[in-house]
Amino acid sequence: MLTKSPKPFYASYTKPPSVRYVKSRFKEEVLFQRVDRILRVDHAGEIGARAIYSGQLCVLASGSEAARAVQHMKDQEMVHVKEFQRLVRERGIRPSALLPCWEGLGFLLGAVTAALGPQTAMACTVAVEDVISKHYDNQLRELIEDDVEEHRLLLDTIRKFRDEEIKHHDLALDHEASSAPGYDVISGAIKLGCYAAIWCAERI
Repeated sequence: MLTKSPKPFYASYTKPPSVRYVKSRFKEEVLFQRVDRILRVDHAGEIGARAIYSGQLCVLASGSEAARAVQHMKDQEMVHVKEFQRLVRERGIRPSALLPCWEGLGFLLGAVTAALGPQTAMACTVAVEDVISKHYDNQLRELIEDDVEEHRLLLDTIRKFRDEEIKHHDLALDHEASSAPGYDVISGAIKLGCYAAIWCAERI
């Protein structure tokens, strides 16, 4: 995977470049922009997920079954955050300007859902992880269609994290997430918020 953004293809020429060269450099720039967008939004998303679990742990009874499950999920999210932080630094990517919002809103969402009960906290996890895993699936398809060899390391990372998010989703269902009062309404509202956050994090 390329690690440094290329100079504009039109810079530093004494004579016009060939059409073939221009097309090659344009494709390279598009590739970098795509990967930068993916890493920016994934970095922001994992920070938001970590904040959600932090908020839930502040409210859930310490040592309870729900708290232990949430702690396990948070531990894995922290690994995800560290890896995306490393990739963002290596590529010199500008993180989402809204990171403080994702952390604050994530913590608030986690605390509020946990205050409504362990089942509602788990319902929050099901909704969030459903959106995240599908978002990762879309990114995997996009990168595979672009260039499997060029993106192999990033594909492996996203695939591993996607599988762990699916396990979080299933673990929350095992903890009776679907029994939460108003499950469908809560799930729908949280998913809508997640999609809006993804849209913003990709651009801001």
